[in-house]
Amino acid sequence: MKRKNIPSVTINRISIYHRCLEKLIENINKRKPKYISSSEIAQMTGINSTQIRKDLAYFGEFGKRGIGYPLIDLSRELEKILGLDKKWSVIIAGAGNLGKALVNYKGFQKRGFTIKGIFDNNPSKIGKKLGHIFIYDIKEIEKFIQAEKINIGIIVVPADSAQEVADKMVTGGIKAILNFAPIHITLPPEIKIHNVDLSIEFEGLTYYLNL
Repeated sequence: MKRKNIPSVTINRISIYHRCLEKLIENINKRKPKYISSSEIAQMTGINSTQIRKDLAYFGEFGKRGIGYPLIDLSRELEKILGLDKKWSVIIAGAGNLGKALVNYKGFQKRGFTIKGIFDNNPSKIGKKLGHIFIYDIKEIEKFIQAEKINIGIIVVPADSAQEVADKMVTGGIKAILNFAPIHITLPPEIKIHNVDLSIEFEGLTYYLNL
């Protein structure tokens, strides 16, 4: 199966598997187990072992029947699949509270994501810093993307500005966007966008609380 036809939920689970393997490798002593089974991965992730084997099979034959998967090799292969063996440049549009929280999140740098700049249209914020990251005028975003070869854009602006900001990112050359604005953004099909609507996530929880 071609990589582009793999379901996005599978990619999300691959990320979960990789993170669990990373933690296992970090926490075990020098007598590391050479192999790990899908059942053991299932115990760590809560994902059915059959589903795990199916997900991994999209990308090749990593394991041996009756033995399992080579622990270190599998972790490295998943790292390559997710692109975590490379460095990625990121910008954030929106210097509000959520933008600040993203800047302060230490996990980005650890996993190869480097925030190069923040953009806003508020004159009182432009020219200052969030943490150690400089805040630029949103008007500079396209040139900045091109000059710094930015890979990923994060949108944390109000809904009524999100489409315009996304268009500027795409014009600058960005191919992947993480959108926190609660609005549907229309982009060319070759641009990958992930939407994170926190209100919908909460409503998914309250539905079950309301049963």
